[in-house]
Amino acid sequence: MDQLTRITRDPAVMGGKPCIRGLRVTVGTIVGQIAAGQSIDQILTDYPYLQREDVLEALRYAAWRAEEREVDLTASR
Repeated sequence: MDQLTRITRDPAVMGGKPCIRGLRVTVGTIVGQIAAGQSIDQILTDYPYLQREDVLEALRYAAWRAEEREVDLTASR
């Protein structure tokens, strides 16, 4: 996905996990915060060096990755 310019991956930063602009804030951290009920404004307060577009792009990246392959969630039941 070419239009995601704020997501970086570097083996030397957070073990190569997708991060925001090379910072030590992973996409997973942002998505986890949203899933826990945090608002974007709360996240920006907790991480003042992030920008609203960083959070939105992390969500777009996570959605894109979720669509990459289909996982049968009923197979483990």
